[in-house]
Amino acid sequence: MQIHDRPIEQRIEALLALSREHGETFCSPSASLARERYLARHPTRILVMKCMDGRIHLPHATRTPLGIITPFRNLGGIFDLGWPYLGEMLADTVGEAIRAGHAALMIITYHFSRGEASRGCAGFDCDVAAALGHAREIRDQAEQLFGRDRQNVYPLVCGFETDGDALVVHGDDGTTLDMSTLTGAEAPDLDRRVAMLCPDMPVDIRRDLLPLLEGNLAHVDSLRGVARELDIEHREWVICIGRGFDFLHLPNTALIVGPYSPDLSEPIGTAAAIIDANMRAGRIPDDGFMLLASTPYRDVGVDRARAELKSRFLADFATRVIRREHPALAERMIRRTAVVHWPTRRLDPLDAADEPRNS
Repeated sequence: MQIHDRPIEQRIEALLALSREHGETFCSPSASLARERYLARHPTRILVMKCMDGRIHLPHATRTPLGIITPFRNLGGIFDLGWPYLGEMLADTVGEAIRAGHAALMIITYHFSRGEASRGCAGFDCDVAAALGHAREIRDQAEQLFGRDRQNVYPLVCGFETDGDALVVHGDDGTTLDMSTLTGAEAPDLDRRVAMLCPDMPVDIRRDLLPLLEGNLAHVDSLRGVARELDIEHREWVICIGRGFDFLHLPNTALIVGPYSPDLSEPIGTAAAIIDANMRAGRIPDDGFMLLASTPYRDVGVDRARAELKSRFLADFATRVIRREHPALAERMIRRTAVVHWPTRRLDPLDAADEPRNS
């Protein structure tokens, strides 16, 4: 029995078990040493703007140690760098890198399927051109924010082809570097290809982009001829709101609403409509769905207390939206609030009294 077909309580426990496993893996001696070694050799900070789709698991697809890539996830990969909170987060992340003497690589992604258009990004109605156009708009905003010379922050548009997990790197002149068209034997030529595609990319940033492309090429090579379950059907049964969902890379399981937009009611309502449709169509059981609110923190004391308040606020806000727009669905809602200790990626559920069913 797949996780989507299980009773709701079993589904929730399986999801929380996945978060515990992720935290244990992240904190293992091997993973910790791998991060330190990687950053010593490749110090460019890597930020990725991406859709909430669980198929887009870039650490896995690029064979990069956990914790190297800083993800920003939202429904459809839709962002606006003018959003106050998002702009502040990006500026803080970049500022931290610059003060340490390092540049930042901002990878702006969209995703699509070559085998079947309907497996594309639902946020853009599977319109690849629209998704690519939005990624380019984000790139233009990043240049306004961090400088058009791209010497300190380099915004790079990349497609992600979900059937084969292949990256497609876009140059400014319309040319692309598609990992699915290369073989492992061509890995030594990637540096030259990237230099031709992105001639203005600083040498240190290109040096630190290459391991991702080399890892992706090896990953794509390993999947050639392998039969894969492509997860055509949407079967989401979780709405996540907030941040700290790095463990959630299960296809068609969760709809993640990042706390970035000034109007969170629209994506929350959209996510609830998708889950309601999934239940009505029989794609998931109608015995319940999960609302999970999460906020990361680094330090005990005020930092954690603020994270707890923020998670509870997000849960309450989402609950009000769902009750207002989908009252029948709200009766099947099971709330969970949590905070994430970011240095360990540990998900800490908050007291059950704050998380009543059908609240």
